[in-house]
Amino acid sequence: MNNSLTGRTVLITGASSGLGAHFAKLCADAGARIVLGARRLDRIEALAVTLIAGGAQALAVPLDVTSEKSIESAYNAAERTFGTVDTIIANAGVSVAGRSTEIPADGIRSVIDTNFTGVYLTAREGARRLIAANSRTHENGRILIIGSITAHMTAQGDAAYAASKAAAAHLGRNFAREWVRQGINVNVLQPGYIRTEISGDWFDTPGGADQIANFHRRRLMQPTALDDLVLYLCSDASRHVTAAVIDVDDGQSL
Repeated sequence: MNNSLTGRTVLITGASSGLGAHFAKLCADAGARIVLGARRLDRIEALAVTLIAGGAQALAVPLDVTSEKSIESAYNAAERTFGTVDTIIANAGVSVAGRSTEIPADGIRSVIDTNFTGVYLTAREGARRLIAANSRTHENGRILIIGSITAHMTAQGDAAYAASKAAAAHLGRNFAREWVRQGINVNVLQPGYIRTEISGDWFDTPGGADQIANFHRRRLMQPTALDDLVLYLCSDASRHVTAAVIDVDDGQSL
């Protein structure tokens, strides 16, 4: 299976750390031109320098996925440098931990604005531009939404986050249906628990250690566990795959 991304332009949201930064390196190594989007411009500029030093083509663009204007500006900058963005990894996400009875309304709005509305706006803008660039004929559109296994789990302390990821998964299927004749594939990848900035130091606490101990394999996943599927779903090889919602969780949700 050829998962090369040579010739593709990949825009990644939330690229300043964690999975977003990992996906940027992964896709660059696979031959893609990389557009790094995040609010922390210093971080993505440093990552762009690293990627370019390694022989990749990379561009850092300020991007707040809760702002329609910021999203449009990011796509405009990408097009000026690389042409049409044909591959979007909607990865930006936030979490506000705590019991549902204690989370303030602003915290709930922040999670929904980023994890659901941000995905909606990012994917929609990318689709608009792909359609205008005749993706119907090229069949080259790839949109990958990064969800979470919490979309179909229940737990304490992440109700808003889990609900936002469930909404994003259903959104992905609806977008896939709407754009199926436009040459745009939309899929959702739902990782299990990985140590990233979004989880903070939780897994170093007694509660986090207990959670790991209750996983069937008693371990966290590594970001590299997602690599093969990310490359496949962003590549030409996945031409016939759309509306898929795929868990990669090392059995954590069993």
